[in-house]
Amino acid sequence: MASLTLICGILYVCRNLLWERGFEIADELGGNIFPSAILSTAATNAEILVPADSNYVGKPLSGIALRVTPIRPNSRVRVLIQESPFFAESISEFVLEKAGTEYTVYPEIVWKYDALKNNVQSTPLTFSVRMEMNGERLPVRTWTLSVRSVNECLLGYLDSHNKFHDTSVFFAAYVNEENPLIDQVLREALNTRIVKRFWGYQGTAEQVDSQVYALWYALQKRNFKYSSISNTSLSSNVVFAQRVRTFDDAFEAAQINCVDGSVLFASLLKAININPILVRIPGHMFVGYYTDKSHRDMNFLETTLIGEVDLDDFFPDEKLDSTMVGKSQAEVSRLTFDKSKQYATRKYKENEANIRSNKPNYMFLEISKETRSRIQPIGK
Repeated sequence: MASLTLICGILYVCRNLLWERGFEIADELGGNIFPSAILSTAATNAEILVPADSNYVGKPLSGIALRVTPIRPNSRVRVLIQESPFFAESISEFVLEKAGTEYTVYPEIVWKYDALKNNVQSTPLTFSVRMEMNGERLPVRTWTLSVRSVNECLLGYLDSHNKFHDTSVFFAAYVNEENPLIDQVLREALNTRIVKRFWGYQGTAEQVDSQVYALWYALQKRNFKYSSISNTSLSSNVVFAQRVRTFDDAFEAAQINCVDGSVLFASLLKAININPILVRIPGHMFVGYYTDKSHRDMNFLETTLIGEVDLDDFFPDEKLDSTMVGKSQAEVSRLTFDKSKQYATRKYKENEANIRSNKPNYMFLEISKETRSRIQPIGK
C-alpha cells in the first residue's frame, strides 16, 4: 500500500511539474532565421540543419522548434502557430510515442516566400505558439527571433552539444543560372566575337577556355568595381554568416568582392553548361571550372581581377601596371584573364590539401546535379 501511494505521489508531482512547464520554444540558430536557407531548400526538403538530439519529429527546415515532454505514451500533440509578416497561420499534428522523454518538435511553417526574398536587413519577428496535448491546452508561448537579410549566407553553427555543423553549401543558393539577366550578358559576350556560340563541353579544353574568356571580357566591359564589403551585422558565437550579393544586386551596384564575383561567374558558367566550382580558403573565395566533360582537368579564376584593381598587389615582382599603358581594352582584358588563372591556380595548389580534406573555413563546392538536388537558387 505504501509503495502504491509513493508511486501515485511521484506520478502526481511529475504530471503537475510537466504540465506547469508546458513546452518551450527553441531553435538551433541562436535566435535567427536565414531566408536564404529556407528559400533554397523549400523545393528539395534537404535537411542541412541537423537536429542535435535524436528524439525529434517534423522536418527541421527552419530551425524553429518546440521542446515538450509527454506524460503518457503515444501522446497526440497539435501545434498552432499564429500568422506573422513572414509566415501564414499553420497547424501541425504529431504523435509522441515515449512518455517522460523530451522531444524536439519541428512544426510545419507556411512561409511567405516573397517576404523572405524581399527582406534585405535584419528584422525582429515576434510570434505566438499554442499547443494542445491529448486535447488539453498548454500555456501559450511567445518568442522573438531575428529574420536575417536574404543576403546573409549561413556558413555554419554550433548546436546545443557544442558540435560545429558546416553549412557552407548554402553558397550554392546564390549561384543563379536561371536569372533573366544572364541572357543579356551572354548576348554581350557573343557580340565580342571571341566565340560564335556557347557549346559547353562540345569541343576542346581550349574552346572551353575561349567561352569562359568571352564571359570575362563581357563583364569587364561593364566596368565592375571591386568592393571589399562582405561583413554581416550578425554578432553571435553560435552561428556564422557571410554577406553575399545576389546576381541582381551585383549588376545593379556594379560592385563585386571575391564572394560576389565567384557566385556571379559561377552562375554564368552554369548557364552555358560548364560545371563551376566554388573554392573557399580562410578570408577568400575564387571560382573554378572543369575544362572537360569527364571532369579530369580544372582551371581557376580570381574574379576580383574583373574589377579595377592594382595588378601589382597580386604580382608585385612583375610590375604589370606599368605595362598596361597604351594597351587596348581587349589586350588588358586578356592579360587580366590569364593572370587571374595564374593567381587562382597558385592559391588552389597552396591550399589543396586543406581544401580537399574539408577543414573548417575551406570549401570545394561543385555546383552539380547532386548539389542542385539539395540547394536551389534563391531567385529574385
